[in-house]
Amino acid sequence: MKAQGIWIFAEQSNGVQEQSTYELLGKALELKEQLHEEITAVLLGYQIKGLTEKLIQHGADKVIVVDHPVLAHYNPRPYAKVLEVLCRKYEPSIFLFAATSFGRDLAPRAMTKLGTGLTADCLDLEVNEDGILEQIKPSFGGNIMCKIIIPEARPQMVTVRPNIFPVLLPNINRRGEIILEAITVEDDFNYEVIEEQPLVEDTLTLENADFIVSIGRGIGKKDHVDIAQKLADAAGAKLAVTRPLVDNGWFTPFDQIGQSGKTVKPNAILNLGISGAVHYTVGMQNSGLIISVNNNKDNALFRMSDYAAVADIKALLPELMKQLQNKKVPVLV
Repeated sequence: MKAQGIWIFAEQSNGVQEQSTYELLGKALELKEQLHEEITAVLLGYQIKGLTEKLIQHGADKVIVVDHPVLAHYNPRPYAKVLEVLCRKYEPSIFLFAATSFGRDLAPRAMTKLGTGLTADCLDLEVNEDGILEQIKPSFGGNIMCKIIIPEARPQMVTVRPNIFPVLLPNINRRGEIILEAITVEDDFNYEVIEEQPLVEDTLTLENADFIVSIGRGIGKKDHVDIAQKLADAAGAKLAVTRPLVDNGWFTPFDQIGQSGKTVKPNAILNLGISGAVHYTVGMQNSGLIISVNNNKDNALFRMSDYAAVADIKALLPELMKQLQNKKVPVLV
């Protein structure tokens, strides 16, 4: 039997579908146009059958559901075992996961059981003339974009960064097939969940911010960082940074945009003192309005910006603050 079909791991937590699942379904529809193969969403959990309708509305032709009490909480080994059983039964050609903490943990476990290949943290997917999936990701410290293929082993497994692909509008008239798989799921008694506490995060995060002020090495001294923070606060924006400022110990990786940080898609982003290396731009290239300020007129980031200014940001920041306080500068979003 020839491996066939595009599978999406439909990640959910406590009955709430992960947004990145819908992003992957949108991309899967593009791949389907070239491969002419069905899209299947794989949904694991407990009491999660109510999530199937939206998966079909967003592009799934079929939804395979494994509903079992052992799968109520993510447990790596039972989840990986279920995926192995399903893949050996149906033999999909492609299996896509979101590069969330969940997907990054589960995908390589399933890959090992299936003896196939996996490309992590992809930024795009294409199909070549031979019908093989090309998995596109940064390499060599983000200095180049490379295409990786898995020519023989199946399924071709990939994790994709969230916020890369758009979520298509649901088609409420779309119909699909629901497959309920009764698989014997054995619990893993090596550990047990004693207690659950929700992660307390700031209301405004990089992922959900409409406006981001992002600063890089060109900010200079830490005193200038404080001004940038005040600027972001005054504009109702979230402050983000590039990796050198994290390496300096001024910020945490949660504040970082780029290949080793967050991928964002705000309505507008203001880049201050950032060189525009690939390992940064891959994390914000899908932003709506891109404005960049740098004292180098040949700055790489200017080429992808809607507006660009050659200026010394250390002199510009105090002036921007003054203008905002006098309400002479409009808020961008």
